[in-house]
Amino acid sequence: MRIVRPKWLFCTAACFLLFLTSYRTNPAGSQRKIRTIVIDAGHGGRDGGSSGVRNKEKDIALKVALGLGKALEEKMPDVKVVYTRTTDVFIDLYDRIGLANRIKADIFISIHCNSLPLNKPGRASFRGAETLLSGSGRLGEQDVALRENASLLLEKDYKENYDGFDPRDPQSYIILSLMKNNFRKQSINLGVLIQDQFRQSGRIDRGVREQSLAVLARAGMPAVLCEIGYISSPEEENYMSSESGQKELVANLLNGLQQYKIQSEQYRTD
Repeated sequence: MRIVRPKWLFCTAACFLLFLTSYRTNPAGSQRKIRTIVIDAGHGGRDGGSSGVRNKEKDIALKVALGLGKALEEKMPDVKVVYTRTTDVFIDLYDRIGLANRIKADIFISIHCNSLPLNKPGRASFRGAETLLSGSGRLGEQDVALRENASLLLEKDYKENYDGFDPRDPQSYIILSLMKNNFRKQSINLGVLIQDQFRQSGRIDRGVREQSLAVLARAGMPAVLCEIGYISSPEEENYMSSESGQKELVANLLNGLQQYKIQSEQYRTD
């Protein structure tokens, strides 16, 4: 399993302290029993996300999220499942992770579809799944972050809610990436376990990456964003929109979460 490890980014001490003081910290070693999982279907409502030939990202993400929730309730009845949305509505990124923090969730998982720009060579044939977590990343490798963070522009008070972060300003990504991630190790482990499942089912493994993602930046728990496939690829669009494809995707995500729960709770002493 490969993990993409981007180079460290630097910022002024003033910027670093500004974000640390606004971030809700949690003890890095506080491992609790997995009781609550928040499932976030990316985009929604007026934010359709990326589009394929026949499908929108928001619709595929919602179907997979609901399928995952149902599977979790069946296979992990001791875990409470909470959704950020169950219908086609727009939810601010700020409120998605805010919900998880308020209810003290133990895992936050956001479901998305990847896409390449229209002018990108090989766009139609590019395939694979990857899992992202909040962290530092080189500005030249922030394509996914730029696309996902663009949803902020649909929010009324996004600069106030994200401490002045502007998804159109490359320098803002340096500051966002320096927000302390107390659950980095756990998030990487969760991402690796999910990617292992994708690979075992025959998917192309795009790895686990750190990106400057606003939806994950303030997470008070292990949190990942799963790009389940490329909607810009007709082959993968068909796969992700099909009943069989969604069933397999749900199984991959479920198995990854089950493995993470088992590993996390093996080391509990209380």
